[in-house]
Amino acid sequence: MVGRIEGKIILITGAGQGLGRECAVLFAKEGGKIIATDVAYEKLEDLASTPGVIKTIRVDVTNKDDILNLAKEVGRVDVIVNCAGIVPGGTILDCSDEMWQKTLDLNVRGTFWVCQSLIPLSLEAKTKLAVVNISSVCSSIRGVPNRFIYGVSKGAIIALTKSIAADFVGQGVRANSILPGTFESPSWRDRVNQSEDPEKARADFIARQKMGRIGTAGEIASLALYLACPESDFVTGQEFIIDGGWCI
Repeated sequence: MVGRIEGKIILITGAGQGLGRECAVLFAKEGGKIIATDVAYEKLEDLASTPGVIKTIRVDVTNKDDILNLAKEVGRVDVIVNCAGIVPGGTILDCSDEMWQKTLDLNVRGTFWVCQSLIPLSLEAKTKLAVVNISSVCSSIRGVPNRFIYGVSKGAIIALTKSIAADFVGQGVRANSILPGTFESPSWRDRVNQSEDPEKARADFIARQKMGRIGTAGEIASLALYLACPESDFVTGQEFIIDGGWCI
């Protein structure tokens, strides 16, 4: 059977683990030709043998030269999925200048540079491009305790995505953002395990989910797949909340 994105070239940042990796595997199963990138190249080594993964490239999205070189190497793509990011904790009083800059560099400027470098290639070729940016309900949607700079950065992703959609809506470029609630990932497990009481932290995360469970990376990746598919060609500039009812 032909997959939903058969033959499309898919660039995924942060593909070494978590949601980025889940997207890479799912998109490859659906016929995509995957270019998987991560700053931790060793996390891409086993992914390189996955059918459908055509390139694995070490890319630091906070390094503009890395991204410019990436654009030269891969050329035009059909889909961009920006997954690279971090989830720092703390309030505004805990946020140092260094953490402020590090988070915005990785969560926002990296996405900005990737889009800025690759969108012109699609415009020049006059081909369609789907951009899927990973934001969060912890953003302009919902204030979450002890997630100050993370929420700031993810709110910026929503605005960045809408601006791209508005500017290029008539030129074949679509841009949408995904806003997950809490879902299972290595990053989430690390935050739980590093807390003073991991069992309580896990229970607290689950308790705030109205469905009584946290999400899976596969559920988020399936939504990303829809936004990358031709079946969503009439969808752009939107934020898609997938949070188990947390924001109801």
